[in-house]
Amino acid sequence: MELLIETTGNVRCVYDETLDLNSLGRADIRRGSHVEPTTDGRWTADMSPVNGPVLGPFVNRSMALEAERTWLLDHWLIEQ
Repeated sequence: MELLIETTGNVRCVYDETLDLNSLGRADIRRGSHVEPTTDGRWTADMSPVNGPVLGPFVNRSMALEAERTWLLDHWLIEQ
């Protein structure tokens, strides 16, 4: 798990269960995207919750989830 510690003391990360985030203080967990099926059975990752694009379509959900994680690490989990 990669953590970005901002100069304000806030910590940002792409959530997983590697670390109990409550050990760092009060956690404020928010959705980074919406991974949803399309009408033709493919999958997209809508990154609009973090002001990003819609990724895809992908053949399966796991590909959309991996694209979501990669995008968040490359574009959202950086110093702003």
